[in-house]
Parts: sequence; C-alpha cells; structure tokens
Amino acid sequence: MARSGGLSSLAELLANRKISTKIRPTIRKHRRARKTPSRRHDPGMDDATRYFDEMLGAGELRRDPYRMYGDWIDAQDIKQLRRKSAKAENFFRRTGITFNVYGGAEAAERLIPFDIVPRIISGREWNKLARGIEQRVRAINAFLYDIYHRQEILRAGRIPLELIADNDAFLPQMIGVSPPGDVYTHIVGVDIVRTGENEFYVLEDNARTPSGVSYMLENRETMLQMFPELFSKIRVQSVSDYPDNLRRSLADCAPEQCSDRPTIAVLTPGINNSAYFEHSFLADQMGAELVEGHDLRVYNGRIAMRTTKGFEPVDVIYRRVDDDYLDPLNFRPDSLLGVPGLLDVYRAGGVTIANAPGTGLADDKAIYSYLPDIVEFYTGETPLLKNVPTWRCAEPNSLAYVIEHIEELVVKEVHGSGGYGLLVGPTSNKREISRFLKKLKARPGNYIAQPTLALSTVPILTREGLAPRHVDLRPFALVSPKRIRISPGGLTRVALKKGSLVVNSSQGGGTKDTWVLEE
Repeated sequence: MARSGGLSSLAELLANRKISTKIRPTIRKHRRARKTPSRRHDPGMDDATRYFDEMLGAGELRRDPYRMYGDWIDAQDIKQLRRKSAKAENFFRRTGITFNVYGGAEAAERLIPFDIVPRIISGREWNKLARGIEQRVRAINAFLYDIYHRQEILRAGRIPLELIADNDAFLPQMIGVSPPGDVYTHIVGVDIVRTGENEFYVLEDNARTPSGVSYMLENRETMLQMFPELFSKIRVQSVSDYPDNLRRSLADCAPEQCSDRPTIAVLTPGINNSAYFEHSFLADQMGAELVEGHDLRVYNGRIAMRTTKGFEPVDVIYRRVDDDYLDPLNFRPDSLLGVPGLLDVYRAGGVTIANAPGTGLADDKAIYSYLPDIVEFYTGETPLLKNVPTWRCAEPNSLAYVIEHIEELVVKEVHGSGGYGLLVGPTSNKREISRFLKKLKARPGNYIAQPTLALSTVPILTREGLAPRHVDLRPFALVSPKRIRISPGGLTRVALKKGSLVVNSSQGGGTKDTWVLEE
C-alpha cells in the first residue's frame, strides 16, 4: 500500500530540522623442496569454521583461475619471494605510497602494507560482477535524482520518509538541482565480499568520495616491474587506462557553457589528509590541476583558479572534500577547506562537482539496506548482486534482536568508514560489548547490524610460506552520460592479522593486486 509522502511531507519534516550542514586452514604438500612456498596450517584460524578458499576451492586441487599461477609459484624459492616482497616495500616507500591514521598517539603517516601474491578472478566471474555493479550504479544515480526532485520512491512508500528527512547526508540545498547529464555519482566504489564459489554480496556502497584507486594502479605497476615473466604467461586484463577514462568521464560531464577542452581540477583538503597521496597521484595521471580551497574563487559567475597568468575558469572539480566543508557560505562557516560561493555557482550550472553534493545518501548504511528495493524500483529488474541481510537498529524489533544477539553480529555506524565505529561481536570481549551497547541504546538510529559473514580467503606470503587471509574487493565504476566504465578487478583489501575480518588499512589490513583474466 502506498504511503503519503513527497515534496510537501518532506518539507514539513525539514522545517523542524536545522539545516547544517570460510578461513579453512589448509595443509598442502608440494612435490618440491622445503624452500618452496607451501600452503600451511595457520594456528590463528578456527578449524571448526569453514571459509571458501579462492585458490583451492573445496578441495586440494587448485581452482582454474589459479592453475597457471600455482604452477609458477610451486617452482619459486620462498627466500627469493621474501626478497621481492621487501623490494616492493622499498618501492612503496620511495614513491610515497602512504596513508594517514587519525586519532591520539596513533596519528601518523604509514606505509600501505602490500602482499605480492595476487588475487585472481576469472573473466567469467568478473563479467557477472561487472553487470551487477553497472545495474547498481545506474539505480543509485536514478535514486539520487529522484530524491532531489519528485521523490517518487517516497510517494510509493518504498523507503520511509524519515530515513531521508532525518539523514545528515541529505542536503536540502540540492533540491531541484540537475547536474550535467543528470550524473550525481561520477566515481563509485562498490565493496564486494565472497562467501562461496558463486556467492557474492555487496557489503557497502561508496558514492561520496571513494578512495583506493591509486593503490590499485600502483599495485599493478609494482607487480609488472617485479614479475614481468608472469604477465607474459598469464593474460591479465589491464587497469592502466583508468586515469584516461577518469578524465574522459569527467570531461563528458562538463557544464554546457564549456565549449572547448574542459579544465579539470582535483580539490584536496591538503597534505595532511589521509588520502593526499591519491589526490596528487590522480591529478598528475590525468594531467589535471591539484588545488586547495584557497586556490579557487568565484570570478565572473564561474569558479576560477589562481595561475601565474591570473585567474582561469575551472569547468569540472573532482572534489575530495566532504560536503560540510565545500562552501563556508552554504555549509560550515568555519571551513577553511572549501570555496565561498561554490554551491551557488554549481546550482547555476557554472561548474560540475564530482561527486555531486548530497551523494552521501547512497553511502548511508540504512539506505543500503533498501538497495534491492531501489534497484527494482528504478530498473524494473531483479538485483544481480545481493545485499548482506541487515537489521536497522532504528526499528524497535530489529534493535531488540540486535541487543539479544550482539555477540554474533557486526554492528556498524550508518555513516561510519575506515573500520571505525563498528563492533565485530564474535571477536569482541565482554567489556567491549558492554561499552558498545551503551552507545547503541543511546542512539539506535545511528547503527545497523549484519551477520558475521564467512569471508573468502586468498593466500598471502608469510615467513613460513603461503597462509590464508580474509579479503574484500572494491571495484571502481566511472559514470558519464554516455556510459559506465568499470575497471577490471579493483582494489583487493586483505586482513593481514590472523583471524581478523577487518581489512581496512587503518585497522591493520593491507592490499594486493587483483588479476582479472582474459576470457
């Protein structure tokens, strides 16, 4: 039954709101000498728990995507591989491939951990994932356009009105704004986990300022330098065209008044931001300008950047600054990171902002729980990629279930990221659970809960040989009015700690190269 809703009901609610902004341990005998890297039992894993092993599958025989790589690694000396691993670490250090950790005494610039054993996906598996990602990205863009215009999905009662009106990521300033080509999410990162041979789930969507693509590119470059013989034997799809495709997609979204080659700038919060390496890397790879807020100003109804020849217009801003800090005249007045008047020029069609302000709605984990409905509503199709079952703690019945079963669940903040603000029940002690319950009961609407998934494992190189670790995958989609481009593979994040399910680099995780094989 349809509910009443839409613009008028949403306006009433907004009037009362202040606008502010299975690791399965594997023992595997090799025919070669003891120096050959072996698939070993890992005492850090629970024998009673079964996880899908992407290299070995359900038995001792390698899965087909790993067959050629397995033959190669059987012939390698583990000492030589460890030297290669150290060489990769030195390369990352010299290149400056780092990230920042915020908070207390841990606040520091760290080297991103990198594992030299690739994660390998068959072309058939990837084609299935890519179709699902494209479907999901189209639905997210349609959803954002609808929410900021007619709000048909609210009128149809498919999403609760309060989930939008009470959401900090919803920007009333964006109501009625139509970005060039109606593209809101120009760059999307979709986090995917695997639990079986043909079982893939979307863990979350990253539609605001998705990060990690620079690590995907540098991981591949490092592997090409260290193991060129592998790429001559195994046909791996390339990812090197991502920067060109990013520039092309952004240029396709330039404002109508842009008649020549669009000028593109990457807006960064500055050198102290955790992803500054990526900001500068992408600007350099695209041939775009890397700017900070003080480099830009409103000039003759346009956004212009300061150059040695004076101020020159900017057509597209790839922003890596959060909504609240984009424009001190329209959002946080104390922001020193944004550009005064930027939103006014954007609303008038004088500049493109990628991703558009207000896209954080699609990052919200409560909204995520409705994505299957969103896909069906806007595409008329059954979702090709499944969501993880989710309990919305704002709902009394769900909250009661989560409190009763919290030791079995993963509980997350709806706007959380980076592995912060979550509780992994099965690996938490009683004190941690008790503290988290207090926060959950105080603000239940701030949390969702999900079952603890049996994330698949892939091998990493340890001092003793190969050992399984949990992974996820973040593919990147580039959206323009003409097409959606999805880089084959994406960034594989790996939980380097024994038994850990948290893959975020800020929480002890690392990365590895992702190989998608040619068909």
